[in-house]
Amino acid sequence: MSISSETLIWYDKPAQKWNEALPIGNGRLGGMVFGSVEQERIQFNEDSVWYGGPRDRNNPDALEHLPRIRKLLFDGKLKEAHRLSAAALSGTPCSQRHYLTAGDLHIHFNHPAGELSSYRRELDLERAVAATTYQYGGVAYRREIFCSYPDQVMIIRLEANHPGALTFTSQFTRNKGKYMDASYRYGTDTIVMTNDCGGKEGLSYSAAVKAVAVGGTVRVVGEHLLVDQADEVILILAAASTFRVDDPEQGCCELLGNAAAQNYSLLKNSHIQDYQQLFQRVKLELGGTFHPKHPLLPVEKRLEQVQAGGDDNGLYTLYFHYARYLLISCSRPGSLPANLQGIWNDSMSPPWDSKFTININTQMNYWPAESCNLPECHEPMFELIERMRENGRITAQKMYGCRGFVAHHNTDIWADTAPQDIYPPATQWVMGAAWLTLHLWEHYKFYPNRIFLEKAYEIMKESALFFMDFLVESPEGYLVTNPSVSPENRYKLPNGESGTLCYGPSMDTQILTELFDACIQASLVLDTDESTRKEWAVIKARLPVMKVGRHGQLQEWLEDYEEEDPGHRHISHLFALHPGTTISPDDTPALAEAAKITLQRRLDHGGGHTGWSRAWIINFWARLLDGEQAYYHTRELLRNSTLPNLLDNHPPFQIDGNFGAAAGIAEMLLQSHLEHIRLLPALPEAWPQGRVQGLRARGGFTVDIEWTSRQLAKSVIISESGKQLRLYVEHPVRIIASDGRDVTVKRKEHILEIPTQKGDVYTVVPV
Repeated sequence: MSISSETLIWYDKPAQKWNEALPIGNGRLGGMVFGSVEQERIQFNEDSVWYGGPRDRNNPDALEHLPRIRKLLFDGKLKEAHRLSAAALSGTPCSQRHYLTAGDLHIHFNHPAGELSSYRRELDLERAVAATTYQYGGVAYRREIFCSYPDQVMIIRLEANHPGALTFTSQFTRNKGKYMDASYRYGTDTIVMTNDCGGKEGLSYSAAVKAVAVGGTVRVVGEHLLVDQADEVILILAAASTFRVDDPEQGCCELLGNAAAQNYSLLKNSHIQDYQQLFQRVKLELGGTFHPKHPLLPVEKRLEQVQAGGDDNGLYTLYFHYARYLLISCSRPGSLPANLQGIWNDSMSPPWDSKFTININTQMNYWPAESCNLPECHEPMFELIERMRENGRITAQKMYGCRGFVAHHNTDIWADTAPQDIYPPATQWVMGAAWLTLHLWEHYKFYPNRIFLEKAYEIMKESALFFMDFLVESPEGYLVTNPSVSPENRYKLPNGESGTLCYGPSMDTQILTELFDACIQASLVLDTDESTRKEWAVIKARLPVMKVGRHGQLQEWLEDYEEEDPGHRHISHLFALHPGTTISPDDTPALAEAAKITLQRRLDHGGGHTGWSRAWIINFWARLLDGEQAYYHTRELLRNSTLPNLLDNHPPFQIDGNFGAAAGIAEMLLQSHLEHIRLLPALPEAWPQGRVQGLRARGGFTVDIEWTSRQLAKSVIISESGKQLRLYVEHPVRIIASDGRDVTVKRKEHILEIPTQKGDVYTVVPV
């Protein structure tokens, strides 16, 4: 299929602000390309450039005061509980480490006299290459910039159609030079910047750029790299920190030397080949209203038309592919996970510290990893969870006297598990690690592999072990978390007092239900821990049940409290709908109806006002099988929460909305969370025809779907695992094997049960 117009982001003018620049990255190294004519700016990041070193922030007074805080909450003495909790259950000090910008590379061009014309900058999502082209003084200039995963460097190629037309000066800065420790020459063609990240036991890092020229001269004067009258220049940028190497400068220079030993074509082809084996797995076409001139317009113009009330199905397709590009660019094996900004940050003190916020945002970053066929991009998350185990055991024992491991609502480069901030609506929440471990179970569900499950099970089991000790009996007779919060909302008492601390909020119960279920199922697959499995089942049966409140909504707390902010951005108590599995229109229609009312109440009071919250809402409506609402909120995300470079706007920029929306589009086209595959479960009227290739479904299946007139035309399903295929159908279909024969199936109401062979292809067509 041809999707070139839907995998190309382009503009007819340079970026004036950071939010207009174009992101590139290889997981570890990222850059924002401005495409300026006379002075190019490339702001860059290295994922391990964080302030400060590891610390033990576990509050030594927590365990002593925990019983008192629990009793205060059970007795309804909120003010006393809040006051004591802020002192005894916060981290010491209260904040974790924060992410930093690495610096800027400036390239000052000496163009001949003349006028600028034919300007264009673009990002080719098919090749992960950013380019800037223009004519100046009768000379045509072209820049290509990409971050190579195979070579672990940024490549900047500068060329002109006249010999000797490239003369420029290049220099490193960092926040206009305010946060630079050293900048100096290395040989005759390389400059180096070295900085301390700051803080006790903090890291240090180096960045280096090397010029390789065809024609002309290259020299270093002071901290400036000077190129004169060259025909073509390749700038190679590397960055490294002591997080991974002992000598960052040496590490950078080795990377530069290895890259410089290759010609540009080899570097570029190696990069594209590596990238495309991930990106080309999934293709998407959305039919319906599509103006043929849209691909001829710059992206910000297309976005403006949608924001003004128009529509552009190609822009949804582009947005979907852009999210996959971003995930590949900021999360690769060997890198840290995607943080609040992916990898792209130009600040020494970014919003919310650009950490890993694990009460929704970090998890949302990885929602498309499995369904959109990018499991390798999930690996940095798994590695972080593994590092969190050691710290989380200490936090569990020191602060709560519990076995197992625990983490709260944030973590950082050092896998810190102690509470973050003194912020009553969020700080005292012990579910962060539990939610993260469910990502391991999700990966197994998509890619059934016993070896992976054996390792994942030990981590999930250790998380469950914490709650076997931490849960306490409530006055109502339930086993509950205490203390806790419902992130990051506040409730109102009849006397007008507002509160955050509570026991047994709905989200906690929903996460624990999923965790204990996953542990039970995994132990059955592995045929182990029978006695512990029975304990988990007993605990699960004693958790609070979900309740419907006075407005018909799903209750967020055990009590049917009113919310202080009924339009709150967090909709935590619908975790069971998405990403959880225990609310669905088919299996729990009453709870699904309560979830609809919950969503509508949030929206009626101004909910969905942040980009990531709107993205979560897309997924909620898709799980409720309401394609029109899912589509509406996808459109609203573009209209109200998208920056000119298509990055998500919280505001400010926060990347989770990009990833959450892509996952939501996938959920509209394919669902598999209820132990069966459902094709086109939430297809909107605006997409009457289209096709998607390469989505993944749980059970180990790759799925292609074509549709016309909003009806299935054909689906091709590849069984990667040989497991039974369970397919939800509402209309008669034929299942055709790869040899052309009809497959015999068993039908149970709307579910077809189809035996499969590993590697075989099954075609589903309506009859």
